[in-house]
Amino acid sequence: MRSRAKVSGRRTFIGVGVVALVAIGLALTLSYCARSPAPGTPATPVGAHGKSGRGGRGGGGAPMITVAVATASLGPIPIQLSGLGAVTPLATISVNARVSGMLDKVAFKEGQMVKKGQLLAVIDPRPFEVAEQQAQAQLLHDQSLLATARTDLKRYQTLAAQDSISGQTVDTQVQLVRQDEATVVADQAALANAKLNLSFTHITSPVSGRVGLRQIDAGNQITANETTPITVVTQMTPMTVVFTLPEGAIGQVSQRGGGAGLPVSAYDRAGGSVIARGVLATLDNEIDTTTGTVKAKANFPNTDGALFPNQFVNVMLLVDTLQNQVIVPTTATRHGPQGDFVWVLQPDKTVKARPVTVGPGTPETVSIVSGLRPGEVVITDGGDKLREGAKVILPRGQSGSPAAPGRAPPGGHHHHGGGGQGGPAPAAG
Repeated sequence: MRSRAKVSGRRTFIGVGVVALVAIGLALTLSYCARSPAPGTPATPVGAHGKSGRGGRGGGGAPMITVAVATASLGPIPIQLSGLGAVTPLATISVNARVSGMLDKVAFKEGQMVKKGQLLAVIDPRPFEVAEQQAQAQLLHDQSLLATARTDLKRYQTLAAQDSISGQTVDTQVQLVRQDEATVVADQAALANAKLNLSFTHITSPVSGRVGLRQIDAGNQITANETTPITVVTQMTPMTVVFTLPEGAIGQVSQRGGGAGLPVSAYDRAGGSVIARGVLATLDNEIDTTTGTVKAKANFPNTDGALFPNQFVNVMLLVDTLQNQVIVPTTATRHGPQGDFVWVLQPDKTVKARPVTVGPGTPETVSIVSGLRPGEVVITDGGDKLREGAKVILPRGQSGSPAAPGRAPPGGHHHHGGGGQGGPAPAAG
């Protein structure tokens, strides 16, 4: 009985101990949650308790964050339309033989730039020279017969006037003269054809441009207009780019004289750098119903050869330019549950969320339609870790002092792309 009482007492003691430990843990948890701010609640601004912490920490124990800043300024913002295009030469011509024969000579180097009319290849001309001589001889023979027939006709006409021969003889001779004249005309055409075929043995470039790879070597027997060309010549200057625009952009382009002459920039495939500048030539006359786009063509001088046939490029069409816009780096704008906002640097080096209305922009800068004034300083880097009223550290050389309206922003981090996510919702008003 005593042993059972002891065991029961121990169990009771252990149970009471466990309950006590659970109660202590729950109390500590509730105490910690009461002291910790709720998710999304701004931390206590630096200086709220009159002192800042040690070791680079702001008020409330929150560490200060190093940020980059830029000053909002007034400037122009281009209104641009983008599209994907392909470089299309004005002329791409397959060089074929126009007469059959042995390819005697190739007079070009692969990749060579040639002028219009420059010799590219020679077909053995000897058979065509012989044909020309034969046509010339036949013409001389028939011209002689024609001369004899005309002389006889004059003689017959004289005798007929004297009633020495019949009129039928004269009429027959007249028809003979006409037959000989027709034969001479045919001989002249045959001679011209022989000379033309002889000229075709010297194959010249139809346009100025770049010669491609050689498809047929010298010594091969080739036929006229065969499927495989000797080479291909592509005109390199000027060059065109055919690209697509969304159908909604037709109105913007058409309002400016049909768009002809609007500036166009061609970027490399990655879209990082401009490789050529030109002007818009025209829009196509119909919309592609499968893609909802319309084709456009732009002309480029391409004097440096930067555009290569069939190359894919990104195209930016400048439709308009807005002047005197409030401009900040694109990385200054952020997106919260209540819309777009920016972190504005205060004189005491704290930050405040400011709701803004974002307008048109470029990959580097964006215009602010409302919510920001020129000269105000905004955070461009490090804003994803900020909270309302947090105190920040500026890099060496950046004062963060507001500049006069219209001045260019000081050096900061200007990145491509939009601002980061995760900032708090901007305060109302």
